[in-house]
Amino acid sequence: MLRHHVPDDTYRFAPARDFTGRNVYRASLLRLENLERAHAAALRAGAWEESIAFAKGRALERLRAYGLAASAYRRAARTQGALQQQALRSAAICESLAEILGLEGEAKDAPRKSKAGGRNTSASAPETAELEQRRARLAALRGETAGTHYEVIAREEIEHADVERALRLSAARGLSADGDVRALAALQRNAVQHRESKNANLHLLRLADLYAELAREYVRRNPPESLSFDPPRFAELVQAAARLYESVSNQDGALEKLEAARRLEAFLAFTLQVDRDRFSP
Repeated sequence: MLRHHVPDDTYRFAPARDFTGRNVYRASLLRLENLERAHAAALRAGAWEESIAFAKGRALERLRAYGLAASAYRRAARTQGALQQQALRSAAICESLAEILGLEGEAKDAPRKSKAGGRNTSASAPETAELEQRRARLAALRGETAGTHYEVIAREEIEHADVERALRLSAARGLSADGDVRALAALQRNAVQHRESKNANLHLLRLADLYAELAREYVRRNPPESLSFDPPRFAELVQAAARLYESVSNQDGALEKLEAARRLEAFLAFTLQVDRDRFSP
């Protein structure tokens, strides 16, 4: 079962599931571990050691446990059997992935809010620098592994880095004058660059959610009944959010269809309240 699903494109499609409904890579790892416990004596004698270690590496790498996968491949390569060369190559790639992902961490120079509560206009979002570096290294690895299942894995990790970057920028919007623009740009980039991903609808929903939140923030800063309220500016935010919610809610068969429809309904209820406040005597 595991061997059949090694080349699956899990960037574009969700991982396969076994007859119990469990992720096939997770299910395979559990069965391999059960096999090791059930036949511990035989394994200590060297029987099946190479095959089981190699298979565990294949399962672990799809579960993003690259360090453990590399260790499993190194164990498989010790036997000098038919799988040795493949195991050594896979171990090197998984070690590279583990090293690249090790770039993640809190930046020492992350911008902070001032004591007065204002925006830090000089902040340049250094907290995303390591994610940009990680993305560049993953893109290089993707090129080096083109035509193999590791190209798919690298593509998934690029998407993870892009999502993390967008989430950080969204969370730090209030720390710089251009925070809203940077967050919107990051989410828009994800929606465009990862439109072939199995998570494409999630990228659209995150972008819609930010537009909706910007609309709510605008109303909080500019009450609808006040002279500072600018209807065209508010309408621009509303239309952007509604259009994105609708694009997902209109996709028959999409898992996110119902969620998008509910978010759209709640958002439209908010806009109706704004209109009532504007025109009530």
